[in-house]
Amino acid sequence: MASLTQRRPENIAGDMFVDRSCVDCDTCRWMAPEIFRREGDMSVVFHQPETEGERERALQALLSCPTASIGTEERPKDIKQVQESFPIAIAENVYHCGYHSEKSYGAASYLIQRPEGNISIDSPRFAPPLVKRIEALGGIRYLFLTHRDDVADCAKWQAHFNCDRVLHADDITAKTADVEIQPTGLEPFALTDDFTILAVPGHTRGHTVGLYRDRFLFSGDHLAFSPRVGHLYAFRNFCWYDWEIQLESMRRLAAYDFEWVLPGHGRRYHGSYAETRSQMARCLHWMEAEA
Repeated sequence: MASLTQRRPENIAGDMFVDRSCVDCDTCRWMAPEIFRREGDMSVVFHQPETEGERERALQALLSCPTASIGTEERPKDIKQVQESFPIAIAENVYHCGYHSEKSYGAASYLIQRPEGNISIDSPRFAPPLVKRIEALGGIRYLFLTHRDDVADCAKWQAHFNCDRVLHADDITAKTADVEIQPTGLEPFALTDDFTILAVPGHTRGHTVGLYRDRFLFSGDHLAFSPRVGHLYAFRNFCWYDWEIQLESMRRLAAYDFEWVLPGHGRRYHGSYAETRSQMARCLHWMEAEA
């Protein structure tokens, strides 16, 4: 829990606050941008929730904070109600799991609810309230891990739901040596008839993305929207393997159509197919200039 004695003085007066344990992961700022913003190298509360919607989004961010750096002066009486709001609907049958893990530096994870078996993308914390909610939605059939950085509590999720984890062979480590499905190479891998795994090495050697119904791209740390540059982009300063290889991966990805970009780190993007193609062109131009 956040410590009131460590409350950052930059917070506006009121019940909700951020303490000094914040690691600047950005989770709260994109989940509740009307409540949280960045000051210095950490987040703060700049507006106390006033409406029911603001209150819910602020408490969703509190529950999702990977370092428990968000707190309230008074114990929130509505916290169980907010726990029931997870996973949070994004569009159609796609959800944001919340409960980000410190083990993956606060990466977002997702759930696709499917009659044939649900697919989870990257691992949230193994939090009992979230486990119960996912049980109610049908559990997990596949746990797709985009890359080695965001595996978090995947072993606990696998043990609980007896699901098959999927991680590219080039990103396997000693901790993930027992992952059930390990695709290899650069060829697309059809996990199901509506979910295709695409190899996009660069950020890590075995990074992959997941394309669902040619609409939703689960992009891990390969691709995200940047408010700073105003378009889709790749993390140049956090490319752990090879920037030129990541650029080639991005060129291959640009051949696919999708409307949503749902990253592990960074901001989401939603646009028409034409708008997304334009965004990808801008991304490639920017990456080439950075090469």
